[in-house]
Amino acid sequence: MSHSDSSISLKISEIFFSLQGESTRAGLPTVFIRLTGCPLRCTWCDTAHAFSGGQRRTLPEILEEAARYAPRHVCVTGGEPLAQKNCLPLLVALCDAGYDVSLETSGALDIAGIDPRVSRIVDLKAPGSGELAKNRWKNLDLLTPNDELKFVLKDRVDYEWACDTVRGRRLDRVCPVLFSPVQGSLDPRQLAEWIVEDRLPVRFQIQLHKLLWGNMQGK
Repeated sequence: MSHSDSSISLKISEIFFSLQGESTRAGLPTVFIRLTGCPLRCTWCDTAHAFSGGQRRTLPEILEEAARYAPRHVCVTGGEPLAQKNCLPLLVALCDAGYDVSLETSGALDIAGIDPRVSRIVDLKAPGSGELAKNRWKNLDLLTPNDELKFVLKDRVDYEWACDTVRGRRLDRVCPVLFSPVQGSLDPRQLAEWIVEDRLPVRFQIQLHKLLWGNMQGK
């Protein structure tokens, strides 16, 4: 595959430059490449605009636009980016271009075959998402210390399920584990207090971009 191969194209919802709002990279200036389409319908989804629409763009066009911002960090997100098979060559091309590349995925699709230079941010779906049955548990066996696991939690039931999952599978020994509250459903302070009270080996996170810009698209 050549990175100038214009026969490779993807349906792109948006490409924008902002601060990373989540993961251990929170706060870092990042180019976001948001792919169109998602097979899941989480109850709390905040990127429904990426379910459809977008523009088909070739690999060279995507790389050219990303390069305009001269970023160090690039995040491929969605929707569910792995729903497009050409997400894999896109990730390879971004790594070859020298970027620090992360991929935000629901964990419902197979994360095998992703370039090992990519940090895979896998979002395990709690019961409150309505998509618990879509979790691909085999993905957990593929995780490395370069990856991260994210739990987005709607209420106490979600929290207890996440605690059991982390402890039962000793996930904190595999890679960083992130707990995040659903905006407008679970008070961030409440989640923080539960984590401290239970001495959980996880990282509390709150969506930084929403604190700064609300739900503004492209931020």
